[in-house]
This record gives sequence, structure tokens and C-alpha cells, in this order.
Amino acid sequence: MVGTHFFSPANVMKLLEVVRGAKTAKEVLATVMSLAKRIKKTAVVSGVCDGFIGNRMVEQYLRQALFLLEEGATPGQVDRAVESWGVAMGPFRMSDLAGNDIGWAIRKRRYREQPHLKYSKIADRLCEQGRFGQKTGLGWYRYDPGRRYALPDPAVEQMVVDYSKEIGSKRRSIGDDEIVQRLIFALVNEGAAILQEGISVRASDIDMVYLTGYGFPLHRGGPMLYADEVGLYNVVESMKRFAANPHGDPGFWKPAPLLAKLASEGKRFT
Repeated sequence: MVGTHFFSPANVMKLLEVVRGAKTAKEVLATVMSLAKRIKKTAVVSGVCDGFIGNRMVEQYLRQALFLLEEGATPGQVDRAVESWGVAMGPFRMSDLAGNDIGWAIRKRRYREQPHLKYSKIADRLCEQGRFGQKTGLGWYRYDPGRRYALPDPAVEQMVVDYSKEIGSKRRSIGDDEIVQRLIFALVNEGAAILQEGISVRASDIDMVYLTGYGFPLHRGGPMLYADEVGLYNVVESMKRFAANPHGDPGFWKPAPLLAKLASEGKRFT
């Protein structure tokens, strides 16, 4: 038994996560890796966990994006910040493309299985209005018939402001640097946990997942290499600042043990 996790659209995206079970035979794994090469995919081996490598990490990225809306940002601001940094598509445009109902279904499962996991309900409000993204013409943005260009929607921005008021979150001005750091370092912290658990064997495999499957900027080298370049000590110090923010799930910002260890020893992931 072995898993092959393609990325959408599968005829375009290069990434293929090859999911190895506890008893997957070496010959089976080698056969699937060879098959991936024949169909011109970039294969990365993952262990078994919810979300494998890429989607497990992107869940934390999306959680922080939603918290930023509660605190004062707009979907357009968040997307522009990370896209200017080099990411191909920001979290809200990405969600509209994939279908917001997919994330909604995952969150419903999280509420049952992991009730301790803090999640903003603002995306649920969007979905309750039937705003599932490009396929319905309305999501975090609106879309003209037959076109994929994301147009800002004042109704969504008002919904965001109203939700902040409802939960008692005083909106503040949020800089692009904070947006980028919170989203990218969320990937890094979850990536460190994935490494420690052995879901991924190498930090470079995680980077390859993000370079070939999630539009991470090539010149940044992937989230784990980028963290190395910033300096893991500096990453941890930034996370301490984020942990002091009561709205951004402070518990998440406790560095994964591997990250904390490498930072204290002045070492790198790669």
C-alpha cells in the first residue's frame, strides 16, 4: 500500500507527495518514485498524518491569515503583502480558487476532533452565505462571469469589520512585514514539527513541496531554507512577539522542540 497525492490542477502542478505507510515495501516505494519521474512529477516522500506535509503546514498559514482579518487586516491587504514578497497567490485568492467549502468541511471536522484548536469563525460566516469562491462567482472576492480576476468586494470588507466588533477585537493597523512573518513563520514552525515526527526526512523535502506545489517564491528557497537565512534565533524571537498577541493563538507560537533546539545551538535546518 502506498499513497499518491497529486496537486490541483494535476495536469499542471509538478508536485506529487508519495505517502509511505509503516509497512510500505521498499520496492513499492521505488516503483512509485520511478513512475513519478516518468510522468514528469517532482516526487517527495511523506509519512502518514492528517494533511501530509503541504496541507498540514498550510492549515497553520491559513489560520494566521484569518486571525489577521480579526485584528485589522483585509483579505486584499493580506494577499498583496505575501504576493509582493513573492508568493504566487495569497491565502484568500488561493482559497477562492480551491473552493472555500473545502476548508469549511475541514474546519467542521476540526471542531469535532480537535476542539482545543483555535480557529477564527470568520471564514464560516463567508461560507454560510454561499460564497465558495470562483465556482460561485463570490468568495473573499467577487468574480465576473467567465473571468478569474479577483475583484475587491466591499460587502466582505464590511463583514470582516463587523465580525471584529462582534468578538470584541479592536482593529489596528497591521504592517506588511508582520503579515509576511506570521504567515511564513507559521509554515516554519509546523515544518519543524513535521521533521521532528519523521513525517518528512529532510528540511529540503519540505522546501521542495512548497516550491513545486504552493507557489512559494523560488528565490526564497522554500520556507525552511528561508528560516535558515533569516537565522533560527531570529525566527524564535519573532515568534515570542507573536505569542504575546492574545488574538493570534499564543499557544501555537511556542517553538516546536526541534526549532527551539537548533536555534539555541546556532544551527540550521538544512
